[in-house]
Amino acid sequence: MTEEKKIFIAVLITSFMGPFMGSSINIAIPTMAADFGVPAQELSWVVTAYLLGSVALLVPFGRLADIVGRRHLYAVGTLAVAVATFLAGLMQTVPSLIFFRLLQGLALATIFSTGMAMLVASHAPGERGRVIGYSAASTYIGLSLGPVLGGLITQYMGWRLIFFLSAAVNLVSGLIALRVRGEWYGERHGGMDIRGCVLYSAASTMILYGISAYASNPVMRYVFFGGILLLLAFVYEQLHSPAPLIDISLFKSTIFAMSNLAALLNYSATFAISFLLSLYLQLIRGFDASTAGLFLLLQPMMMALLSPRAGALSDRHEPRLVASAGMALTTLGIFGFSFLTAATPMIWVGMVFLLIGTGFAFFSSPNSNAIMGAVEPRFYGVASSMLSVMRISGQAMSMAVVTLLLAVYTASTVAAAVTPAYLTELLAAIQSIFRILAVTCAVGVAASLARGQR
Repeated sequence: MTEEKKIFIAVLITSFMGPFMGSSINIAIPTMAADFGVPAQELSWVVTAYLLGSVALLVPFGRLADIVGRRHLYAVGTLAVAVATFLAGLMQTVPSLIFFRLLQGLALATIFSTGMAMLVASHAPGERGRVIGYSAASTYIGLSLGPVLGGLITQYMGWRLIFFLSAAVNLVSGLIALRVRGEWYGERHGGMDIRGCVLYSAASTMILYGISAYASNPVMRYVFFGGILLLLAFVYEQLHSPAPLIDISLFKSTIFAMSNLAALLNYSATFAISFLLSLYLQLIRGFDASTAGLFLLLQPMMMALLSPRAGALSDRHEPRLVASAGMALTTLGIFGFSFLTAATPMIWVGMVFLLIGTGFAFFSSPNSNAIMGAVEPRFYGVASSMLSVMRISGQAMSMAVVTLLLAVYTASTVAAAVTPAYLTELLAAIQSIFRILAVTCAVGVAASLARGQR
């Protein structure tokens, strides 16, 4: 097997496992809440903690990968993910589970900051859109199988097995990467900007934690604004550092800047969909975990089927137009979900899922292709890290909106037991959240169109 194929397989495995883990846990949230004896919305931190851990080290690990080698850091990080995931499955309390999800996120930062860069660097420019498309397809297959297998595992064997199986598959990816002899570096001169690492990690963590925790503690707004100040200090430091973590001049490119903004807004609008629909299908409509998982399969199934074609299309045509059209379809689908009721026909729910899946497929791969194509090869690591930062920051913002509005709408009925009054307020919260997400996605369409010609 060639070195190129080994990297391709290893990256596709981790592209699959991240979303598989996330979508499996989403479908298991109601069962986990019942096992731990807590309201379902409290377990939103099981999702948020791993996002916080991931974003905190993404950029520092991207720079470290340039120096020590992307393949080396990827292999070590994948093995660390396997260990953290296995230990998370053993935890008996919510706080301990959240802690190990945080560690899992910290380890995943090594994968998010190196996987795309290795994939692009190991293939010819004319194949870039295609291989990115296959990586995206692998991601969406993970999203597709997550609800189905996660629902079956949760219902018949227990949700902890999701963690154990995920750990085993990540271990396989790490072992494949260790067998690769080649290595890919970025700009190795200048060493690590330690001050920049500290400022970035503190700023990103404070911003996302402040947003996520505001629902339970309004004082957290000060943490958020403190993070904004540290982010400004980080940008200033990067402009004057001899070896910056991020070359700020990259953002002078309208394509690079607006494509990243479009990614941030897109993930802010879409990440919470499966979490919200898991609550809707199981708590409001009364489906069991495995049946709900079959409905959640529809959206990522379309993503998996169409992403390679969308990526190849962006090799031949303007990515701006392909991605913007896809995001417009996603906006329509999210807005459609804002009209969900306790009696909405399930065929209508399924059709909206298919629409969102189609739109996301035609946005994701072309947008990633535009970002990676806007930089020189030596900046692939930086571009890959920034794309991951936008994705994970968007996902954390999406969950922050969910956490805040669920807390606000269910404040008068929050309890471990599910009551009719709680379900009424939960449905009202879900409708409001989808309206906000639709507006966010519409703004993302404008950002995507504003990126200019390739």
